[in-house]
Parts: sequence; C-alpha cells; structure tokens
Amino acid sequence: MSRNKEVDMLDFIYQNSQMGVASLNEILPMVEEGKFKESLRSQLKGYKDIHEKAKNHLNKAGYDEKGIHAMQKMMTYLMIDVKMMADSSPSHVAKMLIQGSNMGIIDAQKRIHEYKGEANPEALKLMKHLQEFEEKNVERLKEYL
Repeated sequence: MSRNKEVDMLDFIYQNSQMGVASLNEILPMVEEGKFKESLRSQLKGYKDIHEKAKNHLNKAGYDEKGIHAMQKMMTYLMIDVKMMADSSPSHVAKMLIQGSNMGIIDAQKRIHEYKGEANPEALKLMKHLQEFEEKNVERLKEYL
C-alpha cells in the first residue's frame, strides 16, 4: 500500500502534535506554578488529544505513525533549554510558543488547501481542528506577552 496525501496529512498532524507535547513537557518543569502554568497544562492536554486522534486514524487506515526524528527532538530540546536559560519569564515562553503555533497554523492551512479533495473528510476535519487549536493557543498566549 503506498502512502497517499491523506496519510501524509495525518502524519503531519501526528508530528505537529508530538512536537507540541514534547516541547511543553520540556518547558513545564521550568515554569513557576500559577495561571500561566495551568494554561500550558491545558494546551498540553489538547496536543495529547490531537496526537492520539491522529495515531488512531493512521492505525485504522492500516499505517504506522511516523514520529519526529530523534535528532529533530534533541535539537528542539536544546533550543528550548538555551532560550529558557536566558529568560524563563511567561512573556518569553509565550513568545516562543506563539512562534511555534504560528508555524503550525501556516503549515496546517497550506496542507488543507493542498489536500482538499484528496484526503477524506475525517482527516481534513482533524487538520482544521489542529489549526483552530493552534489559533486559540496564540490568542490565549498573547495575554502573557
């Protein structure tokens, strides 16, 4: 069975949400307890939910999910650690996360247009859900800038 655009889309959703989970798991221990940390925990829960849904869609279609490469994860962790050592204020963390979410929004929108008519409605619906989730994250994080 060859990989098709629907599977590529689901892999993107899987990897994007995996990066969100991994990044927040790296950041959360460095953030002080309070409203901001609770907001990040809520965001983490949302990424985990999307991640699980993408995995289930892929598995149901007969595919194994393609996770993020170990090197990419390591580079992300290193970048987060360096940036957090310099400044772990809510404003700085919010800025970092907004930048990541904005990249996710752009990539999701691009793929929605690219795969429209070629991916099943469930995959498109999950991609739109990811995009809307990222947009809400940006709006919530702006309060901490």
